[in-house]
Order: sequence, then structure tokens, then C-alpha cells
Amino acid sequence: MELYLIRHTETIVEKGVCYGQSDVLLKKPYTEEFALISNQITEKYSIIYSSPLKRCMILSKYLLLYNKNCQMITYDDRLKELNFGLWELKKWEELEADLLNEWMDDFVNTKVPGGESFQQLYHRVNNFIETLLLQRKEKGPAIIITHAGVIRSILCYVKNIPLQDAFNLSVPYGSLLKITINDL
Repeated sequence: MELYLIRHTETIVEKGVCYGQSDVLLKKPYTEEFALISNQITEKYSIIYSSPLKRCMILSKYLLLYNKNCQMITYDDRLKELNFGLWELKKWEELEADLLNEWMDDFVNTKVPGGESFQQLYHRVNNFIETLLLQRKEKGPAIIITHAGVIRSILCYVKNIPLQDAFNLSVPYGSLLKITINDL
């Protein structure tokens, strides 16, 4: 199955602020970037799977409206970014240093206070991918509009990359990565 992994474009959130599942808006203007993304989707009968957060929904609705190859949108909570719990919308520099260092030393297994660990995100995303493979066997490509953490999780899963190396994978705003996965 072919997957288009698309990260939303840049948000209005100030640099240095922690946000994961906070429902923030995109930085305008974004339609030119959306058009560039849309032009890369050329396979017919593409189905869009999107995080339900606004920054992904806006892009998914644009693709459905302006790309004749896109057939429908399904929103899925499993495609949301890492839940940063009590750290949501706080500046990284203002977080309690001991807790931040503990998480940074082992983000794979350490939960963010009131949130989740990267391992939990990874399992949530893997559940989505396994469900997708079962449901869409022998069908057209899937477009996944989501967040950097989710895309890193998918790449770790598909390419067998250790989770502790996930943040070595570059996933810029508005990026599109096309991959093929076989039955896993």
C-alpha cells in the first residue's frame, strides 16, 4: 500500500512553545503551500486520513475540495500529536528543569506530566497503521495528514528504526513523504 505522509504547515504558535494536542491554527497564508502539496498527489482514489486537530483538518478539507484524486476524509484521534499534558502551550524554558530533563533523557518511556510517553504515541499510531492495512488491502493510496511525532512513529515502525532515534528524522512543516508498505 502506498502512503502519503503529510505534515501540516506552520502554526501560529510562537517558537519555543510546547504544543502537541492543543488545537492551534495555521499561519496564514497557507493556500500556496497547500497547492504545492496537492500537486504531488497524482494517484486516483486516494482516501484522506487526518488528525482531527484544526491544523490538519484545514489541509485535509482543502485537498478534498481541490484535488480530484481525493475521495473522502476520515478523522482519527490516533493521528493526533503527542499529548504534552501539563506542558501544553507553555514555553519549554519555563518548564520545571528536573521533569524536563527526566523526560528528555528517556522520552520513549517517560510520560509527560498529565500526558503520554513516545512509546504510548507509537502504540496508538501502530494500531492505526495495522487497522489501515487490514481495511485497505488492495485499494488505492492513503493520504495521512498529521504531525511530526506521528510521522516519526510511522517511519520507525515501517523502517524498524529504534524509537530513541525518532527525533533524528527530519519532518519539516508542509512536508510530504511517499512510502510503500507491505503487509507487516
